[in-house]
Amino acid sequence: MKRAALVVAALAALACVPAVLPGYNTTLVTEMLIFAALAMSIDILAGYAGRTPLCHGAIFGVATYVVLYYASAAGGNVWVGVLLGIAAGTATAMVFALLAIRTSGVYFLLLTLAMGMIVWGICLRWTSVTGGENGIRGAVKPGWLADQARFYWFVLAVTALMTLAMWRFVTSPFGLTLRGIKESESRMRALGYNVPLHLFIGFAVSGFFAAVAGALYAFYNSFVSPSTVALGQSVEGLLMAIVGGVGTLFGSLIGSALIISLENFVSLYTERWSMVLGFAFILTMIFAPEGILGKLRAFYPFSKRRNT
Repeated sequence: MKRAALVVAALAALACVPAVLPGYNTTLVTEMLIFAALAMSIDILAGYAGRTPLCHGAIFGVATYVVLYYASAAGGNVWVGVLLGIAAGTATAMVFALLAIRTSGVYFLLLTLAMGMIVWGICLRWTSVTGGENGIRGAVKPGWLADQARFYWFVLAVTALMTLAMWRFVTSPFGLTLRGIKESESRMRALGYNVPLHLFIGFAVSGFFAAVAGALYAFYNSFVSPSTVALGQSVEGLLMAIVGGVGTLFGSLIGSALIISLENFVSLYTERWSMVLGFAFILTMIFAPEGILGKLRAFYPFSKRRNT
């Protein structure tokens, strides 16, 4: 009951953002929600399956590219473009999964990094489609979402539904199997579980949610370039999950809010904002290695998981 009350209170508070923090601040919180969804999709693999990916920025960016290309450059229907973008991002994740699921640890990390770099190289060089370094620009947001507050509420609703779906996924029997694989892959094999198949499905589901976030980003930014699929995008999403608390899912919301707030606040005063962000990450790893939400769970019993 306490957890449900907290969720309702958080949603109510977020719904009031356009009234309390109008203008640029609402835009900033919209960005936080989109990247929180990306970070949560990463947490499905990193926190629950024990596989840390560095390719989700590429999956995210592929969806953004397809939405903008189809709706802007090709002149197609924007909602068809959204469906194609999500399908393309999910298909990319499935290809990555086929190549990566039989590896683990640093090998998984490096392999997913390499696959993400391949996508970045394609987006940079395939200028006839991607526009190369110039990217693709186009206002693809539907007219009924042109109002800033209405678009914010739309993103909030989609992110809330994705959060619920991801939470149901990681707490389902399938999600518990992923946790078992994280704890002892050999034991799960001995019990008769098809470990590669479970990891493949987990990767594909994770990629699907990253692709949905990428489609939302096409509405939000109206621009995509190779930097959208670059390694930095994947690293930033992973840092959000780590700072919030890997294996907590909801911690990604905290990590996203903290990192994006720091980026925007510190960059007002210095061009070396990335160095400040690095120090903040180091301090988090020293004083709260389990992440901010993980640290809070040590003090508040209602935030502890029932499935541990």
